[in-house]
Amino acid sequence: MASRSTTGSFGVDGTDLEDVKVSKDRDCPSHYIRLPNIQNPSLLSGLAYCIASCSMILVNKFVLSGYGFSAGIFLMLYQNIVSVAIVSTLSLSGVIQTEPLTWKLIKVWLPVNIIFVGMLITSMFSLKYINVAILTILKNVANVLTASGETYFFKKQHGRQVWISLLLMIISAIAGGVTDHSFHAVGYTWQFFNCLLTASYSLTLRHVMDSAKQATKSGNLNELSMVLLNNALSLPSGIILVLGFNEVEYLLETPLLRTPMFWLVITASGVLGLAISFTSMWFLRQTSATTYSLVGSLNKIPLSIVGILLFKVRTSMENSISILFGLLAGVFFARAKLRGSS
Repeated sequence: MASRSTTGSFGVDGTDLEDVKVSKDRDCPSHYIRLPNIQNPSLLSGLAYCIASCSMILVNKFVLSGYGFSAGIFLMLYQNIVSVAIVSTLSLSGVIQTEPLTWKLIKVWLPVNIIFVGMLITSMFSLKYINVAILTILKNVANVLTASGETYFFKKQHGRQVWISLLLMIISAIAGGVTDHSFHAVGYTWQFFNCLLTASYSLTLRHVMDSAKQATKSGNLNELSMVLLNNALSLPSGIILVLGFNEVEYLLETPLLRTPMFWLVITASGVLGLAISFTSMWFLRQTSATTYSLVGSLNKIPLSIVGILLFKVRTSMENSISILFGLLAGVFFARAKLRGSS
């Protein structure tokens, strides 16, 4: 999202940790979404956030590799339709509050959305060829590109620990690729473009955020409004890309679309994508930005282990060490960023 999961939420990996502190108080008022009073909400919200973010990637991997589904753009399009339908229904029923999609807001947000669509598509394509564990450390390259872009374009200074952690991420990504028994050049190429687009999305988002908020009636733009905006705007381009990549022919021929269980799985993937948005906001309101960020980084460790076991990935001691090295570098990066911002 990200960095993101492969849906409309950017709160999982793509939100800058310093921006998280602001959005916690400003974009999530108490009347924003009604949640029941429960005991130990921090633990429950944290578990919900971890389960949703892990399940989303695993389900997408299962659809693309397990089922052998070869229409990744259609999968993205269908997931976005599910998200738009659910968010619109909740907004109309008064459960959540979203900003109306005005032409003024759409014009401001369109450049971000184009990058967003590219980010989702490249993520789908890379996930088909790369195992989940390797994918988690390759996604760290987006952090390197984002930090470099912040320094170059916005003159933002990062501490020594941040750059050390980014260097460790690069080393782990290279080592992971070299020792990857299931190395696939096409998958790695798509993931490289995904990292470029993810970094571009994060940098562009910060550039247009103030303009986007000024284009709204309330002067604010919460995350669910962004989810609705991104997913709704992606529908026309998604349809064009499905036609452009000639996925229609495959969709007409594949027997998967005549299987009710397959439709249930891809619908669940769309719901999970939206669940990441809800649970990340819920978890962020119940805890601190530090806990939120560190849990997000630590969450990749069980995700990688489950991904290896579930999809029976052939690995080696060297490859496993590279993956663990990259995951720990991600935790170190989160801590260094938070320490620098504080």
